[in-house]
Amino acid sequence: MEETTNTQNRVAEGFSFYTDKDTEMAELERKKIEYLEARMDYSDPEKILKIYDKAIRDRVFKTPVGIFYLKKLQDYLLGQETIPPEAVAAIPLYQSFVGEVRTEQNPARNRVKVSKEKEKQEKKAMALSVSVILNLLLTAAIVAMFGIALNADQPNILNYEKAITNRYASWEQELTEREQIVREKERELKIETE
Repeated sequence: MEETTNTQNRVAEGFSFYTDKDTEMAELERKKIEYLEARMDYSDPEKILKIYDKAIRDRVFKTPVGIFYLKKLQDYLLGQETIPPEAVAAIPLYQSFVGEVRTEQNPARNRVKVSKEKEKQEKKAMALSVSVILNLLLTAAIVAMFGIALNADQPNILNYEKAITNRYASWEQELTEREQIVREKERELKIETE
């Protein structure tokens, strides 16, 4: 909890911040403001309006340092005759001052959320296609195994009756042939059988 005890080192542009990260963010915003001011052309209010709108839309400024700069730009734009007051957007404050949790999300988070949902849908679609392909391959393998089993010479659960019937038929045919040979020999030798 050392971060919250020493607030004298956490001052930026006259504001005392609660954490070092907030102070660093305020300093970064101060540098952004310096950069913008060095390139700002106040003779063209339309360009200033575009920069102002983009800064609000992209939430470039979040700390009081940046909010005060946006307020300065807003006051400038409202003072211009060429810019209608309704064209100058209000400065959104993305925090609650009474401790309530905000129900609306930052538009940038919504873009990330949409891309995460899209990514989930793509993963589901990929998993489904892989599943379908694997099921088709397994079905083909099962059909091939049944085909091999039905056409195999060795008896198995699918063709055992046919194999046993064929085996007994061949034995019967062999016995019949041997019996006929024995009878012919008996006739030749003129042996009487009972």
